[in-house]
Amino acid sequence: MAVNGFGVTEFQLFLLRRMADYHPELVEEAVRRLGATRASMREANKRWQAMVRSPRFPRGAARYAAVLGPAEASRPRRIGDLACTARQWALPLWPELRFEVLLGPAEIGAPVLNEWLVRADGAPPPVLRTAADLAPWNCVVGDVGTAFPGAVPREGSAPTRLRLDFAAPGADGRVRCWTADFTWGLLQEVREAGPGG
Repeated sequence: MAVNGFGVTEFQLFLLRRMADYHPELVEEAVRRLGATRASMREANKRWQAMVRSPRFPRGAARYAAVLGPAEASRPRRIGDLACTARQWALPLWPELRFEVLLGPAEIGAPVLNEWLVRADGAPPPVLRTAADLAPWNCVVGDVGTAFPGAVPREGSAPTRLRLDFAAPGADGRVRCWTADFTWGLLQEVREAGPGG
């Protein structure tokens, strides 16, 4: 499945482009695994941006189906009083994760409420006991929220980014406050929270 040559590989390159600010070495390795180049990653990002701005390109979940094919899973999910739908696609770069699109209620046009990588059903999460266990790309937002209850989400520095503030033991066993940065729901970095949070 692809639209004008833009398919699963190009979509993964688009996701990687948004992660390159944090760990270019991980992105470089992933680009190589896809048989691509940095130039093709930049081109994939440019093409996706052009497609989503085009009035002819599908909206909502249909845009993802156009490039990724039919969703692997589609299930109802309640968010407060909203009856939503979560659709998921497998991506070769992250076999234990799924790209999930959360859609709002159909009666208001099923808008996309969120789009990110989540843990695949049945895929065991990493063991997270201390902040030192959180390595780049080894977990998603839900993994950290489950391991450290009370984690508080915050807006990130861009629309595809999110932050979690949480308390966890450091390498010395002392519990401290931390901030984790995610891109597309995938962990990028963890740092000790300063006095200002």
